[in-house]
Amino acid sequence: MVHTYSISDLAKEFDLTTRAMRFYEDMGLLRPERTGPGGRSRVYSSRDRTRLKLTLRAKRLGLSLAEAKDIIEMYDSPRDTTAQLEKFLQVLAVHQQQLQDQLTDLQANLDELKVHEREARALLAKNLKKVPKVALSCTEKSSV
Repeated sequence: MVHTYSISDLAKEFDLTTRAMRFYEDMGLLRPERTGPGGRSRVYSSRDRTRLKLTLRAKRLGLSLAEAKDIIEMYDSPRDTTAQLEKFLQVLAVHQQQLQDQLTDLQANLDELKVHEREARALLAKNLKKVPKVALSCTEKSSV
């Protein structure tokens, strides 16, 4: 038995909007069969479901939709997976380096924030020491 899915089935399963599903279709990531009057209804196959799952995984890894499409389409011809795996490793290496660069930048920003925070706290402490003590008011004296 062939399992099929409606657009709302997959959208609900993967917590997407139907608009996002149609966008992925426009990008060529999904290829549902069209049925009904004027081909207005979309019927997704198990293959489409798998492609959607891979697309979302690629997005979580930071890949663009174009990169995801390239890699996913390589798996459409499963004769020799060597080229597919090599391409995937290349893309992962590039994204890993980008993330490492971002992490380095973020750490530098955090370090700079800490320096500014220390300077601001030191200035605040210095300013608080300079504030003259105000004489107690009459009401404060009576409660002492």
